[in-house]
Amino acid sequence: MRKYLFLTGLIILIASVNLHASDKARGVFFGVGVGPRLPVGTFAQTSLLGYGFHFELSYTDNEYLPIFLYGKAGFEQYPGSQTYYQNTEHSHFSTSVLPLTLGGRFYFPPVIENVVVILPHIEAAACFSVNQTLHQFKPSANRPSYIQQDTDIGFNVGIGASMFLLEMTGSYTYFKQRQYFGFDLKVRLPLFVLL
Repeated sequence: MRKYLFLTGLIILIASVNLHASDKARGVFFGVGVGPRLPVGTFAQTSLLGYGFHFELSYTDNEYLPIFLYGKAGFEQYPGSQTYYQNTEHSHFSTSVLPLTLGGRFYFPPVIENVVVILPHIEAAACFSVNQTLHQFKPSANRPSYIQQDTDIGFNVGIGASMFLLEMTGSYTYFKQRQYFGFDLKVRLPLFVLL
């Protein structure tokens, strides 16, 4: 199994170097990312550090586009903060989010080329989310628990570094009811590449 993983990694590394070095790059890539989410603003008053993961499809053809176009679908979970529990009648509070994202990513020239190619990048995207918040109350509150469901539209901006096989991205996501910083470690595999 290790032999196949090593061979796959070597092929992807060679493809990523050739993709950057050639005048023509076209391909479809699949990525999986995971990382923490840090709520900020009013969202931080109710929720603690969360986590999220996503699946991504990206496409580029540098004859027509200077960027990678991408779409992501994921899942995020945020537990309630202890301070929120103390100040309210909640015994449990958590938010589950299904974010859908469409955006573009621009790769700068490599900053390191000796051993491995590392490309800095920036990205921006429009976001849509389906949210589900569980409100569970203490027995003394004498209130029924309920699930609140809603949708939201926002945006995301990020900056990171990529080795094409591995990518690290820090980002800020804004929704009207939730704002957070995220950090993702992503593995990307080529589905179709023409050099």
